[in-house]
Amino acid sequence: MENFKSGFVAIIGRTNVGKSTLTNLLVGEKIAAIANKVQTTRTAIRGIINRKNSQIVIIDTPGIHKPKTKLNETMIETSFGTISEVDEIIFIIEATSEEIGRGDRRILEKIKEANKKTILIINKIDLVQKEKLLKLIEIYRKEYNFEAIIPISAIKEKYKDIILDEIEKNLKEGPAYYDIEEYTDQTLRQLAEETIREKALIVLEQEVPHGIYVEVEKMELRENKNKEEIYDIEATIYCLRNSHKGIIIGKNGEMLKRIGRMARIDMEKNFGTKINLKTWVKVKEDWLDNDAIVKKFKLKQ
Repeated sequence: MENFKSGFVAIIGRTNVGKSTLTNLLVGEKIAAIANKVQTTRTAIRGIINRKNSQIVIIDTPGIHKPKTKLNETMIETSFGTISEVDEIIFIIEATSEEIGRGDRRILEKIKEANKKTILIINKIDLVQKEKLLKLIEIYRKEYNFEAIIPISAIKEKYKDIILDEIEKNLKEGPAYYDIEEYTDQTLRQLAEETIREKALIVLEQEVPHGIYVEVEKMELRENKNKEEIYDIEATIYCLRNSHKGIIIGKNGEMLKRIGRMARIDMEKNFGTKINLKTWVKVKEDWLDNDAIVKKFKLKQ
């Protein structure tokens, strides 16, 4: 038998390039919020991949963007902080790029500084012609000695093993850091918060979503009268303004019910139990710059 390998791998890239979609594909479970909005991921989420001869711990990081609040600064700090901590990096860019933009350049410089083994993933290849893609590969090849350059469309299952094989090849021998039954180091409470926030991101109007965060106040497992396990979850969606509160609740509470229903269905599938979910909406105007709240999103060692 081959010697067992293990290691930590950070997925890093600009906002909305497909990092969370790729994380969920590689892990084979839904652990990261996915929405077609920028800044969906706010904290470093770890996904655990157990293979025959290795354990790969994938870290999905917040997208690199221009910071406007303490939360944004913390998110960027988290992303760049993971570069020095991990064994390997997956740098993900979009195939539609014509050149190395400012955000990608910033990431590339951090990778060069750290001199880490890096795999370049070019996502969304279905959107460009082959000639354009080859030109982009050439631009990046001149910049850094990547272990591999893999063009993909992140939603397609067929790329999963190609990427995992490449990651495994570059890892050193080491122990399993987590139990083989685990697929994330997030608690169920955190997964519940992420799920509710993801559904809000999907259905809400443009200006509202990034001004919200979710806090689960109660999460209790009990048996119902049919002896089935059921989680009672109570969560509050915090937003920045009264006008946003009205949008989140919606006419006759319809929007909030929709968010709750979508989140409950997802959680029941992920947790493997029935869910009784209650949600409330409260206004907290300063939370984006509130140290006590922003601290929750800092990188946990």
